Amino acid sequence: MSFEHASQKTREILRKCLEGEKPSLDEMTYLLGLTGRDAIALHVAADILREELVGDVVTYVVNRNLTFTNVCYKGCKFCAFSVGERSERQYFYMTKQEFYERITGVPWKITEVCLQGGIHPKLMYEMYLQALRDIKEIDQRIHIHAYSPEEVQDMVEKSGLDLEDVLKELKMAGLGSLPGTAAEILSDDVRQILCPQKINTSRWLEIIRTAHELGIPTTATMMFGHVETLHHRALHLEKILSLQQETRGFTEFVPLPFVYENTPLRKFGLVMKPPSGVEILNVHAVARLYFQDDLRNIQISWVKLGPQFAQVALQAGVNDVGGTLFEERITSSANDGRYGDFLTPPQLHQLILDVNRVPQERTTLYEPVIRDLNGNWHVMNLVDVFASS
Repeated sequence: MSFEHASQKTREILRKCLEGEKPSLDEMTYLLGLTGRDAIALHVAADILREELVGDVVTYVVNRNLTFTNVCYKGCKFCAFSVGERSERQYFYMTKQEFYERITGVPWKITEVCLQGGIHPKLMYEMYLQALRDIKEIDQRIHIHAYSPEEVQDMVEKSGLDLEDVLKELKMAGLGSLPGTAAEILSDDVRQILCPQKINTSRWLEIIRTAHELGIPTTATMMFGHVETLHHRALHLEKILSLQQETRGFTEFVPLPFVYENTPLRKFGLVMKPPSGVEILNVHAVARLYFQDDLRNIQISWVKLGPQFAQVALQAGVNDVGGTLFEERITSSANDGRYGDFLTPPQLHQLILDVNRVPQERTTLYEPVIRDLNGNWHVMNLVDVFASS
């Protein structure tokens, strides 16, 4: 691929990436800021590498978000979702019965539950564990994707146990994987502006590393497009890759463009516009070129960007479109639910087909899923592969 319409510097970096060499920190920073034909060349290079690494299959998971509480005392300036217990806005804590109604009320048999919530001052350690047991009691097969490093730190502080023991008990109670959220930007100067009461960069990395060492996989995320610089974004990617090369515990990387409308950052005048579409595509494309074979799954957040933008991102290195969700309160609080809070499996299937890619349902851990006519699911094995060939 010549990329003849791009600048010489861009051509040289992209050729190097397609030959299997990772861009340097300075080169990543440069690529993240590209515009015009140079940006198009970047997106094409990422798409070429995507095809080489994972082919034309685009994956999705049939999951169900459960937002168990909206109470949080951390006061993050990027958040439009959380409330205090004395807020005029209604606050809630989800009960076991509500868990049951939401899980069994979905018209498709889900393979994953994703727990989301705030740091509730009255939510004790045992309650975190009990939520996992309650879900497993409803359906033992469901994979529980729950509790960010910030929530894990809350459990450590409330229980008096050390980090390793907390994670072991969570795993015994039914935890399948951790979301790699609460990462925001892994640079403490940025975190001091965004979320000064949350864990710092080194603690986030320590919690994730410990989870990986105990056999608990996690996702990796980056919330970008607020007060950080391009260099901060590159540093964040560097930290994720370094940990992945050490533990191999990340299942996917999920860039999260900052949704700014109803957040304190906008009210304070610190952020007055969202990241541009080109910026967003650049982040996904650079992640593909940088992580290469070390982290193969790059996911687009359709709930933040919409289904049509997700289709565009599939041309820039992305190979996963996330999940059905069936409930989404955090992003919706920031953008007034612009793109809704669920897509059905047929809708996700069609979204992928419309850009000439191959849809494949997956588990949380990226195992292919097949279903019978009644919607019952199981993980595809070699017998299934040969039977369908």
